Amino acid sequence: MTFEDFLTARLPALLRYATVLACDTHLAEDIVQEVLARAQPRWARIAAADVPEAYVKRMIINELASWRRRRAARVVPLSHDALDAVSAPADEPQRAVGERDEMIRRIARLPLKQRIVIALRFYEGLSDQEIADLLGCRPATVRSHTSRALASMRANFPTASSAGTSRIGG
Repeated sequence: MTFEDFLTARLPALLRYATVLACDTHLAEDIVQEVLARAQPRWARIAAADVPEAYVKRMIINELASWRRRRAARVVPLSHDALDAVSAPADEPQRAVGERDEMIRRIARLPLKQRIVIALRFYEGLSDQEIADLLGCRPATVRSHTSRALASMRANFPTASSAGTSRIGG
């Protein structure tokens, strides 16, 4: 498979993947562009692997972590109050969009490793072992990140009795 064939077939999926991990469309586009620029000169070696897409996805995770480290000193994150200032949708069709938006904001507040684990688990549908292989850690570490992320997201989530919604993760 040539680099151009790979891009034609997988670019939209890679952009969605990076967007889920970064919780920011523009940052995801920058990360994918940087990763693909680095992958192109090495494509013969990457394509020789059994699953070049997995290799590129790992590059995206690494680039996101590097990007966050490089930008941490210069970027001032939005406060929780600023994220919460978004007004609630008024009518029922927009309610689902508002709930989805709120969930994305909750995920965006998670530490990077927890956000990556949540995205790989629930967006990509990967197992603990597959996530551990991607992140270079043990499955127990993946379970720990998942547990902490879900606990953090549940902490301020309205209960089913007070808001008419179900709880995250069961």
